[in-house]
Amino acid sequence: MSFEDDIFAQEPSAEDPAGRRRDDDRHDERHDDERERVRRRRGGCAVLAMVLAAVLVVGAVVVSFSSLGDLIPGGGSDTEDYDGPGSGQVEVVVAEGESGADIGTTLHEQNVVASVGAFSNAATAQPDLASAIQPGTYQMKEEMAAEDALQWLADPANRVAQGITIREGLWRSEIYVILAEANGRTVEQYEAAERSSDLQLPEEAEGDIEGWLFPATYEFDEGATPVQQLNAMIEKTVAELESANVPRSEWERTLTVASIVEGEAGAADREKVARVVENRLEDTDGPTVGMLNMDSTVHYIFQERGRAGTTDEMRASDDPYNTYQHTGLPPGPINNPGAAAIEAAASPAEGDWLFFVTVNPDTGETKFATTQAEHDQNVQEFTEWCDANRDEDGNC
Repeated sequence: MSFEDDIFAQEPSAEDPAGRRRDDDRHDERHDDERERVRRRRGGCAVLAMVLAAVLVVGAVVVSFSSLGDLIPGGGSDTEDYDGPGSGQVEVVVAEGESGADIGTTLHEQNVVASVGAFSNAATAQPDLASAIQPGTYQMKEEMAAEDALQWLADPANRVAQGITIREGLWRSEIYVILAEANGRTVEQYEAAERSSDLQLPEEAEGDIEGWLFPATYEFDEGATPVQQLNAMIEKTVAELESANVPRSEWERTLTVASIVEGEAGAADREKVARVVENRLEDTDGPTVGMLNMDSTVHYIFQERGRAGTTDEMRASDDPYNTYQHTGLPPGPINNPGAAAIEAAASPAEGDWLFFVTVNPDTGETKFATTQAEHDQNVQEFTEWCDANRDEDGNC
């Protein structure tokens, strides 16, 4: 195993997601060709520290850094280095799966370092820094000392933020607009990706991707297709369900409850709203007769945002997602919930509430009740807020 092997030991965390995205107009054809040549030199998947350990152990001899340089393309004999600190500005892209040699070659070709060997030697001497390098785009200087270049790349604060942020609770139609605009594609391409045989949607979803597009910040590889992008989001949803210890048989149900929680609750009330959902589902012989009566499900039918409540006409819809007309959960998720909502759905708070209402949408104040009479009082508070905050169309 040599320095050419992949220095990325594991996929970056959700806080620092894998991949990157760059605008074509920021890179000329020469650089694109160079990047393609570099990618063909990628190796496997091991941390540089592991690479060094393997070289030392497999031969059962001690190998000096100078002799290890002979294993590194451009290393050993050609170790010319700049004094630094460098000047000007150059954009360097570190792609997912690139080896240390790939990175060194890119830096050399863009005149960030004087030689691949100098960067390789710096990385060999400081494997902890080398293994800390994450995929992404970095603004660097030309003619930097190799050690300075290594330290710069190892600091995640130096990565240029080019991610695509998908916030919690969006509908898939909204997510497709964001992805299309960010990637120079069309919404229709993402809609077509839903039907692709390469889409890795779990069977539990029953062919419906709504709810499975995990909200996070993504930095997709430049050539990532719509299917690959959707698969990355699905993969994160599966990981979150597993992290919340949700049995596979409960995945779709949990996402459905979580989506209602996402659409109805503020951060402080997620677990309590999840409990209300479960209590109402069980209350088939009580005052709720097993009906959820959630405005968020009606908003989903009409794809309407910005409204605090619903109208009589909207609630009269016979759509299967209308929880004012149909008992039980809707057929599937009504948005794409985040980690907190999924965790709330998986572990609701303890309580016997059957009702809740946000009495002040401006502040998010929400009141919970166990009886219809108590709830009616809370609804009156909301009505008073609504009367004082109607728009020109009479809506609140």
